[in-house]
Amino acid sequence: MEIYLVEDSSLVRARLAALLEALPGTSLVGESDRADTAIRGILALRPDAVLLDINLAQGSGFDVLRAVCREAPEIDVYVLSNFTAAPYRELAERLGARGFFDKSHEIERVRDLVAKRAAAVVH
Repeated sequence: MEIYLVEDSSLVRARLAALLEALPGTSLVGESDRADTAIRGILALRPDAVLLDINLAQGSGFDVLRAVCREAPEIDVYVLSNFTAAPYRELAERLGARGFFDKSHEIERVRDLVAKRAAAVVH
């Protein structure tokens, strides 16, 4: 399962990359901290899934979500953010996110979801 990671914090991005690369059947195919480069990279690489933060160095994760779901609806996009209030979750769902996770408390849920999806892709 190929994953593209969009996160503005280099420390969080490194932590998530290490977590994802440790899972059998997964490979990290790209990373970005900006909306414009993320959109170009995701649409060029067409990964199976994207882990997406809302707050980016430039632009918003919602810009990425909107573009990816419009241009490549087959890609599963999961939002992973500290902005977890209902309006953020609702907007992400309306724009096509397959899941929304609290970055502070649900990293393990993301890991488990990716592991389960990777196992399904292999079988």
